[in-house]
Amino acid sequence: MDQPTAQRLYEAMLLTRLTEERLVKLFRQGQLHGSVYRSLGQEATACATAAALGPKDVIGPLIRNLGSMFVRGVTPLEVFLQYLGRATSPTGGREHNNHFGSVGRGIIAPTSMLGALIPVMAGVALSFRQKGERRVAMTWIGDGGSSTGAFYEGLNFAVVQKLPLIVVGEFNGYAFSTTPERQMAGPMSQRSQGAFTLTVDGNDAVAVYQAAAQARQCCLDGKGPVFLVCETFRMKGHAEHDDQRYVDPELLKLWAAKDPLPHLESWMTQRGWAPEPDLRSRLEARLLADAEAALAAPLPTPEGLGLGVFSDS
Repeated sequence: MDQPTAQRLYEAMLLTRLTEERLVKLFRQGQLHGSVYRSLGQEATACATAAALGPKDVIGPLIRNLGSMFVRGVTPLEVFLQYLGRATSPTGGREHNNHFGSVGRGIIAPTSMLGALIPVMAGVALSFRQKGERRVAMTWIGDGGSSTGAFYEGLNFAVVQKLPLIVVGEFNGYAFSTTPERQMAGPMSQRSQGAFTLTVDGNDAVAVYQAAAQARQCCLDGKGPVFLVCETFRMKGHAEHDDQRYVDPELLKLWAAKDPLPHLESWMTQRGWAPEPDLRSRLEARLLADAEAALAAPLPTPEGLGLGVFSDS
């Protein structure tokens, strides 16, 4: 990884964390229409995997993959407008959190049903092969989501068809409040169904980036899909309405010491690439301004309720 890539990756990870912190403040102020599903402690799995892709590749993120959307050009203002349900949000106030896509930026909108995006993204990858395009599709799945039928059906199809699909398995400790050993036998990597499998420290952004780059090359070489398992930990509850009382505090302390942000910052500093000193304050000021702008934006009107449902007219 070169210096510009490391700096962009660090900024994307920090922007993800600070954006989610601002969203939590809005939630606690009663401003949001719904909850906040954070990626605290696992920002590297979303940001570093997406950063390893090419500009024409396509991603299908889940609720804890906001960082991947920032890597692909989504702005915090769009995110705030979306969470606040404003008329000028990407979905016109019809959806919540990061449930919006942008075909021009190579983003397929997330779906609530975990696992459902894997068949969708397998179809995207199939279209690349049919058109003879050297492009790769990527999506993510948690350890709980990997127990769904859609996960097995979609990944099995990709394996049989040898499609250029990367499925990032975020082994983050809990499926809501259920530990992995209570819902799967053996490690997550055993669920690959014949796909080439890589397992990496999900809190080491550099290792994740390198593994994702290797996975992408494997797909481009026509070797079929890759199941990239990132071992990480979800440092907050399933959402802000979940107080995480089921997690041993000692386990949280253990993983807090493995925080991916200071880990990457230390790696960069050792190479003389330390992040700019005012980066955090600059991003915080930008996020505050964007949040205020989103709060001032108009809400949808009843007259526009049916627009865009069947057509753009």
